[in-house]
Amino acid sequence: MTGAVPASFTADDYEARMERAARQAADAGLAGLLVAPGPDLVWLTGYTPTAVTERLTLLVLAAGRDPVLVVPTLEAPDAERALGAPALTLRDWTDGKDPYATAAALLDADGRFGISDNAWAMHLLGLQKALPGTSYASLTEALPMLRAVKDAAELELLAAAGAAADAAFEEIRGVAFAGRRETDVAADLAALLRRFGHSQVDFTIVASGPNGANPHHEIGDRVIERGDMVVLDFGGLKDGYGSDTSRTVHVGEPTDEERRVHDLVREAQEAGFRAVRPGVACQEVDRAARGVIADAGYGEYFIHRTGHGIGVTTHEPPYMIEGEERPLVPGMCFSVEPGVYLPGRFGVRIEDIVTVTEDGGRRLNNTAREMVIVD
Repeated sequence: MTGAVPASFTADDYEARMERAARQAADAGLAGLLVAPGPDLVWLTGYTPTAVTERLTLLVLAAGRDPVLVVPTLEAPDAERALGAPALTLRDWTDGKDPYATAAALLDADGRFGISDNAWAMHLLGLQKALPGTSYASLTEALPMLRAVKDAAELELLAAAGAAADAAFEEIRGVAFAGRRETDVAADLAALLRRFGHSQVDFTIVASGPNGANPHHEIGDRVIERGDMVVLDFGGLKDGYGSDTSRTVHVGEPTDEERRVHDLVREAQEAGFRAVRPGVACQEVDRAARGVIADAGYGEYFIHRTGHGIGVTTHEPPYMIEGEERPLVPGMCFSVEPGVYLPGRFGVRIEDIVTVTEDGGRRLNNTAREMVIVD
C-alpha cells in the first residue's frame, strides 16, 4: 500500500466512514473495531504511517464514542496531517511506556472486538494480556462488507484505474512477443501501468503457451514462441484504488481449437456480466459463467472462482463463488474472470472489473474481448 490519498475525499468523508464502521460493528454485536495500519486504516482515516514498525498504531472505533487513534509520539505529527485527522482524537505514547495500557484504557474489559486482518500478532497478544476478558474476530470475518459498497468518488477512481489498465493493454498489444522472454513483456506492462498513472504495480502475469494453464503463473525466462497463446493479467493501484484486468492474446494465427476455447471463455464472461444486477446472490454470477463452460464440456478446467472484490486493495470481498449468498448491492465492484486451463497446452482468461448499478452492471474495462493477434 503506497498510502496515496486521493484528493477526492474530505475530512467529512472519513468521518462518515468511521461513523458507519462503528455503527456496523455495533449491529454485528461487537464492542468496537481495532484498526491497524493497512488498507482499512487508509480507507477510514486517510492515514498511512511512514513505516510500519513494532510500535503500536491502532484506531479504536465504537458506536457512541469519538474515534481515537493510538499512535507513537514520534509519528503523531504525520498522523495530525491525515485528511481524516479532524474527526479523530490522537492518543500518543512514548518509547518506554506501555502502549497496550494506553489502548486498553479505551476498550471494554470484556468486549468482543473486530480487528484488522493484518494486525501484528504481537499487538493482538499484547492487548489480550492487558485485557484478558476481551475476545477478537478478524474484520473479514466480522464485517466482510465494510468497504464493499463504493461511493461516487470511489467509483470514479476505480473507473480511472480501469481506464489506465486498458490503455496499458492497447499499448502492449503493439509490442513484439515472439522471441522475447515472459519477463521482458511483464516489464513492459509494469512500465505502461506506471506511465498511465499507477503508483503501485501489484502483478503482471505473462503466461505463455503451456504456462497459461497455471492461473497464477510466476513469470519466468521462457521465450515466447510463434503459435503461443499468452494470458496477460495485470493491475495495481492508481490514486489509491485498484485495477485488475486479463486478456488472452495469440502470437500469430491460432488453431481452430484455440479460437473455440477463447470464444467459449468470452461467452462465459459475457454470461457472468449479464447476471450482475441488484439483489442477485454473488454465487449466481459464478454459476452463470461456470455453466457456459461446463455445458461445453470444459467444466473441470475452470479451476478458480469467477471473481473478487476490488477497491483500496486489488483483492477483497465480495467474492463471486458458489456458496456466497450475499446479495449484490449498487456500488459493489468486483472482477468477472472465467477461464479455461488445459494442462500442458494453454490457458484462456478474460477479466473485467464490474460495478453494480441500479438496474444491472457496468464494465470498468472496455478493451477488445475478441481474440487479439500479436507479433
